Amino acid sequence: CRTGARPVFSDIDPATYNIDPMQVENKITPRTRAILVVHLFGQCADMEPLWIIAERHDLILIEDAAQALGAEYQGKRAGSLGCLGCLSFYPTKNLGAYGDAGMVVTNDPEWANRMKCLRVHGMEPRYHHKYLGWNARLDALHAAMLRVKLPHLERWISSRQAIAARYDALIEEHHLSHFLERPIRRPNRRHTFNQYVVRVANGQRDALVRHLRAEQIGCEIYYPLALHQQECLRHLGYGTGDFPASEKAAGQVLALPIYPELSAEQQRRVIQSCAAFLRQQVRRAA
Repeated sequence: CRTGARPVFSDIDPATYNIDPMQVENKITPRTRAILVVHLFGQCADMEPLWIIAERHDLILIEDAAQALGAEYQGKRAGSLGCLGCLSFYPTKNLGAYGDAGMVVTNDPEWANRMKCLRVHGMEPRYHHKYLGWNARLDALHAAMLRVKLPHLERWISSRQAIAARYDALIEEHHLSHFLERPIRRPNRRHTFNQYVVRVANGQRDALVRHLRAEQIGCEIYYPLALHQQECLRHLGYGTGDFPASEKAAGQVLALPIYPELSAEQQRRVIQSCAAFLRQQVRRAA
């Protein structure tokens, strides 16, 4: 919106929470210039149909891979699947700096030169401003920290994958599969589990959040509102019911604790607490 462009939203695949390619093409008009794809929670969106759509309509394909560093689609890394890939190094990400940091990657020399120019106030050459750019340089201290942490990324991702598999097994072991719907991993993709997100059944998500927090167990809702429901985007004219899959997910999703150092004992406590909550609800309903 800040550039004068008008975002046009499209609904999600309810299984992966990523954009549903089947709904994209009918959103395209002669004014459309790009498709912006978000790889949510550590799993890539279904890119092949989006490649076809982008080529058919001569559109730029931009990846928001902020949560998907190290994720793969058909053997290719997130960030390398479009014209431009946007990465985040915020501390909560799988590879984090000590504060706000990020990167744009591309294999197109023209786009690379433009990004380099935009990051230094649009200057090219010095003190000649070709574009209205930003002060978007990555601080040297951030870069130094990331350089030290980068060799550990694969080990951290492997730990997250093992933790996710353990959550899956614990949910099954405690007979919670009907209450906590586990994340789906699509074939030919590498899920890096920036978050481990379940769907909570029976409208009990918010009550479960209160229960877990009372037990001093961290959890988070990503995200409590779909984008079209955010106050700052009401001017776009969307209303309740326009994106039913996104709206339903916003009322059900819950991220359980996940980080490379999370122990099996800590995970068991998380799931045991979820099971205790469900038993309480069953007793109250009896």
